Amino acid sequence: MIWWHAVLIGLVGIWAGTINTVVGSGTLVTFPVLVALGYPPVTATTSNAIGLAPGTISGAIGYRHEIKGEARRLLVYGSASFLGAIGGTILLLSLPSDTFEAVVPVLIGLAVVLVIVQTRVSAWVAGRNGGQVRRYGPLLLFLIFLIGIYGGYFTAAQGVMLMAVMGMLLSDSIQRLNGIKNVLSAIVNVVAGTIYAFIAPISWPVVGLLAVGSVIGGILGAKIGRKLSPKVLRGVIIVVGLAAVVQMLVR
Repeated sequence: MIWWHAVLIGLVGIWAGTINTVVGSGTLVTFPVLVALGYPPVTATTSNAIGLAPGTISGAIGYRHEIKGEARRLLVYGSASFLGAIGGTILLLSLPSDTFEAVVPVLIGLAVVLVIVQTRVSAWVAGRNGGQVRRYGPLLLFLIFLIGIYGGYFTAAQGVMLMAVMGMLLSDSIQRLNGIKNVLSAIVNVVAGTIYAFIAPISWPVVGLLAVGSVIGGILGAKIGRKLSPKVLRGVIIVVGLAAVVQMLVR
């Protein structure tokens, strides 16, 4: 590996770890960089998933205060993400690489729209339920499962999708939801990365560089994200989501 390739991969790893913790969509930076450096798309996807997994863990740890006392909920939601991630890895290894290219921008765009209208939708949902929020409702768990499948397949912007869905169906503060999002993203990345490590083509030098960078980024992202006001954080999610849609359409 050329030295400046290593430096570039380490830097994009830091950026991806930071943005994944604050919003989610770091893969939209690391994936095209790896492909531009000459790595095959599948190798770039699998190496990226493994390399960014430590960063999602450090980001989740950084939000430990926001998710304190939520062990049961994290276990239930995490189970849905776990099963979804397994399904997503199976799809990646069995379907043509361009299968989701037309669908992914639509999914991300829909998630952005949901983030924009989520305050009104969440109020409407609460009104229909008599003010009671169903933390373990079947719809929420099913959507988390589907996002887990998407995350296991590609990972990019799964955080935006999770924030949109949970923001609509739950009444928690956006910072707590962001903490839960980081845990679920970590589960998906770890599960997908573990499977890929045994049965998929991997570039371990890339994995190592991304892992170091993403851990640093995850720590930085937690410090930044926890200080953002709800409006600013929601605005960041929307901007990053729109940028993700544009990038996917151009690519």
